[in-house]
Amino acid sequence: MSRPALPDDTELRDRVRGLDLDSKIRLLTGADLWRLPAEPRLGLSAVTMSDGPQGVRGTGDDPDETGLLAPAPSALAAAWDTGLAERLGELFATEARRKGVDVVLAPVVNLQRTPVAGRHFEYFSEDPLLTGTLAAAVVRGLQSRGVGACLKHFVANDSETDRTQYRARLDERTLREVYLAPFEQVLAEAEPWSVMAAYSGLDDGTESAPMTENARLLREVLKGEFAFSGPVVSDWAATRSTVASAVGAAAPDP
Repeated sequence: MSRPALPDDTELRDRVRGLDLDSKIRLLTGADLWRLPAEPRLGLSAVTMSDGPQGVRGTGDDPDETGLLAPAPSALAAAWDTGLAERLGELFATEARRKGVDVVLAPVVNLQRTPVAGRHFEYFSEDPLLTGTLAAAVVRGLQSRGVGACLKHFVANDSETDRTQYRARLDERTLREVYLAPFEQVLAEAEPWSVMAAYSGLDDGTESAPMTENARLLREVLKGEFAFSGPVVSDWAATRSTVASAVGAAAPDP
C-alpha cells in the first residue's frame, strides 16, 4: 500500500505557521455538506467526502447521478473472504474517482449488538475479529487506488435508539476486548487515513463525555496507544462544542 507523495512534516508545519487563526479554523470546518475548503496558500485543494459503507453515494450535486449498490457488508462478512473485501475496496475507489470523491466514509467497524438496529446492514458482524479482518481488507483496497478511507464510528456507537445522544457505559475490559478491538486491528493492519468520531458518548468509569470531546479515548488511546496520526472527523453535526472538541481531538502531549 502506498500513499501519494506528501511534503514532510517539517514543511507542512512551516506552511501552517503562515496562516492566521481564522484560516486554520476554516480548514477544520466544512465548506458545505461534503467538502472541506481549499487553501491555495498551502497548495491544498478542497477535500470531498462521501458516505460509502455499501457504495459511494456521491455529493448529490447531480440529481441524476447513479452509483453502484454493493451487497451489504454483513453479506460480505458472511463470505469470510478477505480477497473479495479488498476487491470491493478497489471498486469503491473507482466509483469515488468517477464521482470526484477523495475520502469515502467507510468502513464501519461497529458491532451488530441488537437485531432491531436499523443500520446494522452496514456493519460486518457481531464478532470483533471478523469485523476487523474484513474492514482492514476493504481499507487496503480503497487506499491502494489513492482514495482515503474514514474508519467509523469511534467508538461503541452500536445502537440506533437515541443514536445521536446516548452515552454508553462500559467497563475497561469490555471496551478493550470488544468495542475497541476492530478499530485497533484495522489501524495496525491497514492504516486508514482518517477516523470518524461517533455521535454518541462514552462513560468508561474514567471519563464521561461525547466522543468528539472524549480526550482519553481520542488522545490517549486513539492517537497515543494506537499511534494514529491522521485527522479525526466528527460524524455529521456531531460536534456541539468548540474548545472541548478541539482539545479532545488534539494531538497527545509528547
